[in-house]
Amino acid sequence: MRQYKSEYARRGEIERRRARWRNGIIAVLACGVAVVAFEGHRPSEARAEAMPLLVMGSSDLRNQLDETRGKLDLATAQLERMQAVFAFSTRYHVAADLASSIYDVALAEGIEPELAFRLVRVESEFNDHALSPVGAVGLTQVMPATARFFVPGVTRDALYDRETNLRCGLRYLRALVRENHGNMKLALLIYNRGETAVNESRQAGLDPSNGYEHLVMKGYKGKGVID
Repeated sequence: MRQYKSEYARRGEIERRRARWRNGIIAVLACGVAVVAFEGHRPSEARAEAMPLLVMGSSDLRNQLDETRGKLDLATAQLERMQAVFAFSTRYHVAADLASSIYDVALAEGIEPELAFRLVRVESEFNDHALSPVGAVGLTQVMPATARFFVPGVTRDALYDRETNLRCGLRYLRALVRENHGNMKLALLIYNRGETAVNESRQAGLDPSNGYEHLVMKGYKGKGVID
């Protein structure tokens, strides 16, 4: 019973605070109305002298409201990012700093974060130091020659850097989606098999699929890219 009473007390305090807030706003508005009404009954000369002060006050208030709104929007965006990163970190069982990198780079490169996480999971199982038998490097298993096309001068060793590797791989994927007119499955196949192998299969009338695109996109409902 004591717990319920405490809960009722807290709710009552919250309602009282809200009431005081509403009453405060009403009081401010009422003062504003009173000032305007008073100004309406003053001589024109006096109103002219007082108007700059009234306008200045309104301008300052508007600026403060805009500044507060901007801070609120920023705080909301930061909270949404933190929640998304936490959700991805939990779902894919990766450290928060790695989840943050994948999330942020994906957005910067125009790839939906969900697809980026799926790609990295299939390519490297979230291993920064993954190296394939053919020389594909890092989280996104990008080839050094391909990486240099999107980030000129990047070295093989640099591709072991998390941010650099993600930027190269996801930028490459975004380019493939654009070149193939939004065909995400075809873009993923080229990413995995290479353009030459995929084109040869298609020209021979064969299905170029090797199952890779299904492995990445199974259950995925997004568009893959951010317009």
